[in-house]
Amino acid sequence: MSDALPPPIPAATLILMRPGARGVGGAPEILMMERSKEMAFAAGALVFPGGRIDSGDHEAAARFAPGVEDGAARIAAIRETIEETGIAAALSPAPDSEALRRALAAGEPFGDALARFELEPELGALTPFARWCPNFREARRFDALFYLAEAPADAAPAVADEKEAVSAFWASAEAILADIEAGKAHAIFPTRRNLERLALFASIEEARADAARHEVRTITPWVEEREGRRFVCIPDGIGYPVTSEPYESARRR
Repeated sequence: MSDALPPPIPAATLILMRPGARGVGGAPEILMMERSKEMAFAAGALVFPGGRIDSGDHEAAARFAPGVEDGAARIAAIRETIEETGIAAALSPAPDSEALRRALAAGEPFGDALARFELEPELGALTPFARWCPNFREARRFDALFYLAEAPADAAPAVADEKEAVSAFWASAEAILADIEAGKAHAIFPTRRNLERLALFASIEEARADAARHEVRTITPWVEEREGRRFVCIPDGIGYPVTSEPYESARRR
């Protein structure tokens, strides 16, 4: 039997941010979901909205953003966030997010729904932030592009799609990390590293500026031994304040 890993599934993730509860002086809040414990991938974990890039995303990108190299990924990030949380970002004019979500739940292709509601995706509102493609043996393995975007000022409350998640909520990166450290929540290795990076920023503008300073390179963590202990590692110098974690905690949480 071959030990080769299957090809990763192309995916896209949206890190949606909004000003903190204290306005300009507060840390920005991030939209998160807690996945159902029955899911094959990241069961029970905190995650950003996102999922696989499907054929409909490629069709919508060809229709609304011809020539944009990562257009299908950007479309997928917007679509998945609507499906999973009910929040429609980077669309013009401001849509009826509930009606759009119902259309997608009924199986209408995203491109058709955009055309019917006379909406245009504003793909430039998404800032490339990271790309992760772990090579550990998991039930699912994704090659995921991460994008930053600002939540619409009048966005409706986030409501989780109960098929995949038990909750959707807003919180600062620091607060989410504190819950993970306290054992009140858990997150997979890439999510924790991205939250640690996001905790450095006082605004989405700072996050976007940091993204512009660091080339988006595919991050594939590796395991190395240091003084008799195994660590899961990522490269230095690409914007992440924490670049290694003991293997036992990295694989347990």
